[in-house]
Amino acid sequence: MQQTQVFEVLDRPLSQELLARDLCRLAYVAKDGTPRSIPIAFTWNGAEIVLCTSKNAPKLHALRANPAVAITIDTEVHPPKILLVRGLVELDEVDGIPAEYLQMNGSYEMTAEQRVEWEAEVRSLYDGMVRVVIRPTWAKLIDFETTLPSPVEELVRQRAERQSA
Repeated sequence: MQQTQVFEVLDRPLSQELLARDLCRLAYVAKDGTPRSIPIAFTWNGAEIVLCTSKNAPKLHALRANPAVAITIDTEVHPPKILLVRGLVELDEVDGIPAEYLQMNGSYEMTAEQRVEWEAEVRSLYDGMVRVVIRPTWAKLIDFETTLPSPVEELVRQRAERQSA
């Protein structure tokens, strides 16, 4: 998929709505060769999806060995709205707490006092983190109104061909 096509999908209003959510599912291949899919907080900066994790997270070894990942961001209603993204990861170890980590966790309902306590706890726990930066190389938006999963699109096309014959 060309980069312009990827960003055409990501720039759609529904994609932007999904990219404003706070949780995605990250899929990657673990060091033992088995697949993993984990829920993880994220933020979208307009060009990259940024996740943050502890410096001792097992997924970092796997991502260093194989930086190809996929993420899913979806809704919990019917029909679901689904954004699928594939990309390559860059790992950026930083001192302290990345601003993205504070931003992506900022949507949880907390009072101002709870937020201060939470941030103090985070700062006392981590001396640094790893920014997991995903550069999208492929994207598909499925809304079950204007776009469908590829196999279903194929079935719709085949049905139309049968009906017109």
